[in-house]
Amino acid sequence: MTTEKLIALLTLKKAPNLGDSSIKKLIRVVGSAEAVLKEKPANLLKIDGIGSIKVKEIHKTDHQKAAESEMNFMLNSNIQYTAYDEPDYPEKLRHCIDGPVVLFSKGNIDLKNRKLLSIVGTRKVTSYGVRFCEELIETIVPLNPVIVSGFAYGVDITAQRAAVKHNLQTVGCLAHGLNQIYPKTHKKYMPQIEENGGFFTDFWSTDTFDRKNFLGRNRIIAGLSEATIVIESADKGGSLVTAEIANSYNREVFAVPGRADDPLSAGCNMLIKTQRAHMLTNAADLIYMLNWELEESSIPAVQKQLFVELEGDEKKVYSFLHKNGKELLDVIALQCEIPTFKTASLLLNMELKGVIRPLPGKLFEVV
Repeated sequence: MTTEKLIALLTLKKAPNLGDSSIKKLIRVVGSAEAVLKEKPANLLKIDGIGSIKVKEIHKTDHQKAAESEMNFMLNSNIQYTAYDEPDYPEKLRHCIDGPVVLFSKGNIDLKNRKLLSIVGTRKVTSYGVRFCEELIETIVPLNPVIVSGFAYGVDITAQRAAVKHNLQTVGCLAHGLNQIYPKTHKKYMPQIEENGGFFTDFWSTDTFDRKNFLGRNRIIAGLSEATIVIESADKGGSLVTAEIANSYNREVFAVPGRADDPLSAGCNMLIKTQRAHMLTNAADLIYMLNWELEESSIPAVQKQLFVELEGDEKKVYSFLHKNGKELLDVIALQCEIPTFKTASLLLNMELKGVIRPLPGKLFEVV
């Protein structure tokens, strides 16, 4: 991206009442950010949805001065940046109408051809929530996903620490500029995260931490990933907002169920009850719904004595697939007389052992 383009985008972003979707519309009609700044106000007013309040702010010199100052800060602080129409912009976020026109980052983030999973939840996470989160991430390590979260207290930092523990890439989305960190107690985790992952934000160095920024941060969390998981949430909170945003982007949403009388499960139970989230009880639910497949390099070599490593119902499932060839999960469950939810878990365990593999169309076969 040229410096001229960056300054033009930042200038438009600085204009009050001009959001990301409006900026994209202006560029789409006029041709470029630079051209928008040179276009006559009368012509801009002809664009549907771009009124006089927005137009009168675009050409103010103060906005360009602020943009130049922010660009100099980024260049002097080793902050990376990309625009929504650049090749290195996150692919899934590109399809969000209100995705950032300019995305700032630090670290070693590489999202190309990767599975992205956002994990959010309460800041007051319980021991059950911590255990579920850690075990979920440990189970899906062979899938080599990128774990996305908000770097906040509770579920967020639990997920990102678990990712670091298992050498998975993790991305923290921040509600402030990259010249600061909140909460300050999490500063100690930054080097590890930046080493294998990093941080995203669309807030400037002049944007200090403020709760009103959470909505902007949450849209990035939801937009980056194929799916968002909510692990423990009260009946109100930022996690539910992130889930709603993910739904609006037509992404998959999962929620971990809890006791009916548990306040920290009220939000998750509500999402499931109102069919705004799939119920998530184990990693098999996730992999089945997303139709994810293990990378070939992560599948261990198959032992000759298969039944030495298979247990109980796994033997029954293996025998059925070995005899009948590729088959659907529901058919496997029916013919083996095993509940579907348990069959899904069995299939995941067997896939991790390298004895079966998933196929397109939610089919499974013996390796």
